[in-house]
Order: sequence, then C-alpha cells, then structure tokens
Amino acid sequence: MVLCHGGPGLWDMFGDLAELLRDSAALHRWDQRGCGRSVREGPYTWERTLADLESVRRHFGLERMVLLGHSWGAQLALRYTLDHPERVSGLVYVSGTGIDPAATWREPYRRNFRARMGGRMARWSELEGRARSAAEERELCVLQWSVEFAGNGMAYARRMAKPWFGVNFACNSALNAEDRRTWGTAELGERCRACAVPALIVDGARDIRPRWAVDSLAEALPDVSRVVLADAGHLPWMEKPAEFRTAVTEFLIRVSAGQ
Repeated sequence: MVLCHGGPGLWDMFGDLAELLRDSAALHRWDQRGCGRSVREGPYTWERTLADLESVRRHFGLERMVLLGHSWGAQLALRYTLDHPERVSGLVYVSGTGIDPAATWREPYRRNFRARMGGRMARWSELEGRARSAAEERELCVLQWSVEFAGNGMAYARRMAKPWFGVNFACNSALNAEDRRTWGTAELGERCRACAVPALIVDGARDIRPRWAVDSLAEALPDVSRVVLADAGHLPWMEKPAEFRTAVTEFLIRVSAGQ
C-alpha cells in the first residue's frame, strides 16, 4: 500500500495511520515534491505530481499497489488510478471531496469552519492576514487544523505539527489553481464510471467539508463501498482508530481475494 498525504503543500503525517495498519499491509510513504523532507524544487503541477507517484511505485518495485489517499491526496490517488488502472489493485479514498467542482461545497465548508473555530477565529484571522514569523506560521496552522476534529481539536492539531516542516505555500497555490481549472468536468465523471478498480470511501461524519460532496464519486464508481465513521472529523484514523482499521483491513482482504 502506497500512502498519499494531503495538502497540497503539506507532508506525510501518517504516523498514527501507519502504526494502525502495519500488520495489514506493507506500507510505503513519501513526501510529495517540495513538501516536508523533499527538496523544495518544482514544478508544482498535476502532471509532475502524478509522474512522481509513478516514480515512487517504480522505486519500491511494485507491479501493482493499493493506493490510500487522504484529503487532497485522495484526489491524487484517484487520478493516478484513472490513468493507470492496471497498476492499482485497490483505492482507499479518505476524506476527499468528490468529483464535482469545489464551488458546490466551498460555502458550506466556510460556514462550518467559522462555526467550529469559535473563539479561536479572531487570532486565526489576525495571523492569516499578515506576514508571520516561523513560530506564528506554525501557530496559524495548528489553529486551522484544530477544526478538523470532532472533539479535542487543539490537542490533535498539535500532534499533526510534530515534526514541523513548514507549509509550501507556492506548491499549495499552484496545484489549487490547477484544480480550479480542471476538476469537476464531465470527462472526469465518465472516467470514474469506466473505472473497474475496487474502491473504499472512508469519511468522518463530522468533517467540516460536507459529506454530500463525496456522493458524486460514490455514485460514479462501479465497484465501491463506503464507510462513514460517527464522531470523527477529517482525520478519522486519529479519532476512530479501531473502526478505521477494521474498514481498511476488510477492504484489503477483499482486494487480495480478488487478485
């Protein structure tokens, strides 16, 4: 199983997930181009990122692999699967946002963000609106990540920030801009409907990104199952580890049986 972290512009934060699944699969982890432990050197494009994932596959000598992608990494895993279905035996799509244009869910997301931020909103807005020191950059991210959990958000967010590598905002900006131009097309839906790779969609029911946004993908993929974990947010393996492990492990067993 190859893990594709979220972002864009972040790094592999899959320590807890890797520990959960260490007895279920051989796991391969990587930091995307310009992120985390990788050299900060572009280009930051979808074409380059997909080619990088292919390089990871070849590096580890994997004829076929299960891809697990989280958040933006779920989009990456999906796109690679559509491009190379012969190399992917299964897709685990965690906390993604479906295949409709982002404009369909952005406003509900913003409302949910403000509501869950609550009293932290003033400090987040103040930091977000000006130049920041490295320490303030980390503080801003911890505040922003705190809304990604159903409960105890600040504690979980601080764990996400250890170790701290700093966000690559150039990468984030470039890939998000490309997403706005290319995501949510009719062609994408048609390609999903033609994809025979088995897929598992895992959501946290209390993710601030509305879960109905993922319905478009669930309805398009012909071989898909979906697990929604109650009282979990955007990183469901941290809040509901046992349930997350069960869902993924059962899917891996089904994929292995079908090979």
